[in-house]
Amino acid sequence: MADRDALMADAQSVNYPQLALEAGRVFSPTAPIDERSLFAGRDPQIRQVVDAILQKGQHAILFGERGVGKTSLANVLSTFLSAPGALLILAPRVNCDGLDSFDSVWRKAFDQIDLQRQVQQAGFGRGPKSEVFTAAAAMLPDHSIPISPDHVRRGLTLLAQYATPIIIIDEFDRLPAEPKRAFADTIKTLSDHSVGATVVLVGVADSVDQLISEHQSVERALVQVRIPRMSPTEIRAIIEKGLERLGMSIAPSALHKISLLSQGLPHYTHLIGLYASRHALDRGKLRITEDIVESAIQIALNGAQQSVRSAWHRATSSPRKDNLFGDVLLACALAKSDDLGYFAAQDVREPIREITGKQYDIPSFSQHLNDFCEEKRGPILQRTGTKRRFRFRFVNPLMQPFVIMQGIADNRIKKNLLDKIQDTKS
Repeated sequence: MADRDALMADAQSVNYPQLALEAGRVFSPTAPIDERSLFAGRDPQIRQVVDAILQKGQHAILFGERGVGKTSLANVLSTFLSAPGALLILAPRVNCDGLDSFDSVWRKAFDQIDLQRQVQQAGFGRGPKSEVFTAAAAMLPDHSIPISPDHVRRGLTLLAQYATPIIIIDEFDRLPAEPKRAFADTIKTLSDHSVGATVVLVGVADSVDQLISEHQSVERALVQVRIPRMSPTEIRAIIEKGLERLGMSIAPSALHKISLLSQGLPHYTHLIGLYASRHALDRGKLRITEDIVESAIQIALNGAQQSVRSAWHRATSSPRKDNLFGDVLLACALAKSDDLGYFAAQDVREPIREITGKQYDIPSFSQHLNDFCEEKRGPILQRTGTKRRFRFRFVNPLMQPFVIMQGIADNRIKKNLLDKIQDTKS
């Protein structure tokens, strides 16, 4: 009886509205994680990048599908290198866009760095040391002179005398071709001169091929780190770490469901985690159950990116009530795929049978797959290969979990179907 009274007293002392606000910081679907305590998984990839940073002349490129957490990993890299007595870690991160040049990217990077040094004051008294701040941007030529790879080398060489520079270039794939060629030259010259700085590029798989095609010798200096979709264990760790911070817990069945729905993409893990935790807190509960996750699915669908919602509607809408577009797209989302997210038409047959209860041969839905690759219904899928050997994948990886959650909301997915399909994909 005393234990029960203590639990009731603890529950009454919980500030549920404040916790609901804190949940928005713990679960961050729209922004990358920038705090190590909330970061989960990726141990093999972190080791690869850290090894590259610790070796002079080595640089790294992180690549993978959009939405797999590349930027979050880049954000916390420096925290895995901090050690007592070690040099200061400088880790500026630059987001590239299609209008950037080689010059603008490096000016953005150096603008983020201020060096703090202690200098002995002059005089007979040898007074206390004073702190002097030096803007790293002053190491670059003025704006009338375009920055070259050699300018970058000299600037990073100077920085490396006082600190360990790790320059993170995010969204590298968005750069035009000319800056990418200059980056290949830069990595080559930094490696040849064994400069004690590391360039970490972050982009999609095509970035690796483009970079290496510009300079075959760059391949020796570039550690290629593929960031795959997260494993179910890593996805569960995200939820468990976040809930631990909030002082909450989750039922095993609810945790399993979030893991399945996320499809290895941490964006949806954070999205469902946010809405599920808030829904529980709004009900005065500190434990997430499966029915709370079910409610969070609908909230997550309503809160999904408008571009994703619009693309789904465009792909599946039809004046005919008996159309198969919605079923075929859902079957694509549940189809067995390879490491790069590609699936074949034959991989769609079993999911569509489970969804509709009918046996469809490939010719019955092959035109649907082709339509999803065309302007009139997307393109929501991209196609590669040759006729009769085409393979498909979602243009936007975040569309796949959305389609699955929409299928659950529309009662197109039977209770055991998601588990059954997941077993075939494992």
